Amino acid sequence: MEIREPKEAEKEIFNSLVTHPLQSWEWGEFREKTGIKVIRRIAYSSSEQRELRSKDSGQARMTKGSQEARTMPSWAFTLTIHKIPRTSYAIGYMPKGTMPTGEMLEELKKIGKQYNCIFIKLEPNVSADERVKMNGELKKSPHPLFTKYTFQLDITKSEEELLKNMHPKTRYNIRVAQKHNVEVVEDNSEKSFESYLKLMQETTTRQKYYAHTIEYHKKMWSTLKGSMAHLLVAKYKGKPLTTWILFVFNGVLYYPYGASTSEHREVMASNVIMWEAIKFGKKMGCKIFDMWGSLGPFPDTKDPWYGFHRFKQGYGAELVEFVGSYDLTINPFLYQLYNLAHKVRWVYLRAKKH
Repeated sequence: MEIREPKEAEKEIFNSLVTHPLQSWEWGEFREKTGIKVIRRIAYSSSEQRELRSKDSGQARMTKGSQEARTMPSWAFTLTIHKIPRTSYAIGYMPKGTMPTGEMLEELKKIGKQYNCIFIKLEPNVSADERVKMNGELKKSPHPLFTKYTFQLDITKSEEELLKNMHPKTRYNIRVAQKHNVEVVEDNSEKSFESYLKLMQETTTRQKYYAHTIEYHKKMWSTLKGSMAHLLVAKYKGKPLTTWILFVFNGVLYYPYGASTSEHREVMASNVIMWEAIKFGKKMGCKIFDMWGSLGPFPDTKDPWYGFHRFKQGYGAELVEFVGSYDLTINPFLYQLYNLAHKVRWVYLRAKKH
């Protein structure tokens, strides 16, 4: 098997092997702009052509070049390296990759040692029905980053069937928005993106949750627009009320970012923009709508994200569980110290908060 850094000309092959936007070539380009070290690998396996029999003689014959080995793309990944402040060490991160193979883990270990990583966190884009092969270096992570659950909706169904499968209240809210003439359009202009940034600041202040910086969003949008990123805007009387950034990648629609105003909540703009996003995904030829996270099968009604979880659930989507988060340990001793320090830090922060 040949494992190496892919060339720019292999971009399409690379993207066909990975299964999530966070593993895409374009996402790696964006992360490089934020100052993060990005490492890509692509693997080719060798196979030999089989003998072909002549129809006339029935004798075995070999086609031209058949004894030469053929290389076929096997897997690929994008890995980011994150420096630990005030140390010479780093942590590797591979979100939403494919199921790790033995060859892949060996390559990750080589990279980890090269960049002085304590460990590399893997969060495969793989259903919990599958099993990750554990070994001495791969451990269940005590500190997951990406949510283990999401809602996914099969959007190959007809619009009538999709509406039928929704919660009655969700259908009602969509009709309310339509009666108020809430308009939803795709608008990838810079003016529309600036409106999204203002709404995002308003949303994070109102709901008191952490969000990436303005600069982060600007670099993300400038890199991904025109390839896999799209901006959907819900307007009421010409004023943007809700703006979503959607990703389209390998036949799947994703909803990673959204922002809204608290004004005119009675017109249900968020409900109708979700419905229009579903129809947008169908138009783009997507089969699945991945809603980018949920609370899981037994959500706490007091959780600050419960309302958002219930909102997504109303569209008749299926709750999907992933295999979870794993750490590939490169330096076992420092890995234990890191986890201890992480635990102490969170105990301190919680005590300080209360």
